[in-house]
Amino acid sequence: MTDALIIFKPDGAHRLPVRAALWRWLGSQREWRLHGLTWYRPPTELIERHYDFLRGRPFFPWLVEFMTALPVLVGRISASPTALERMRYELGETRIGEARPGSLRERYGIGGGVNILHLSDSPDSGQAEVELWSRYLPLDGIDAQLETSSDRPDWTYRLRSLAGQYQAGVHTELAAREMRQLLREETELPEEDFESLVRVILGAFR
Repeated sequence: MTDALIIFKPDGAHRLPVRAALWRWLGSQREWRLHGLTWYRPPTELIERHYDFLRGRPFFPWLVEFMTALPVLVGRISASPTALERMRYELGETRIGEARPGSLRERYGIGGGVNILHLSDSPDSGQAEVELWSRYLPLDGIDAQLETSSDRPDWTYRLRSLAGQYQAGVHTELAAREMRQLLREETELPEEDFESLVRVILGAFR
């Protein structure tokens, strides 16, 4: 068995129908065991260290802002290397446009780095990531209270289409306004935090 780090990214943590779907999947614990899950707002230094291999890429500043703008759900699982690979298969490829049909990212990801969930990609990276994050917060104990269903609408596919228009500069203001409205229907964030969510999601497509 090996440890792996799991993070519900801001879009996965605060879009309620998406969070419920991820929690149903993660909570099934078919070939893995969930040891910890807690709300945590990562500091900039932690995210910069976690994604250090991407430093220098044009999207790196956005990625740091995306992952520090709001609290996220951080947890630790244990699984065999084979089971971890199956989990990543069910999660789907990092780029939404390449994610396997039926995978979680294909179903709930909006696009770009707005891809709902982080899961360590190997036993070595899992060990390193769990060790790093454990310096900032405990990864034992499930203290996040999550629902397995949501009565909020799931607007993933419309959001994905609108994000494509926004990125292409087609009906930009209208697309941004529609995305804001759809996200408002999916989340229960207070206004200031909601504005942060909208800002970092739109930022992925500029």
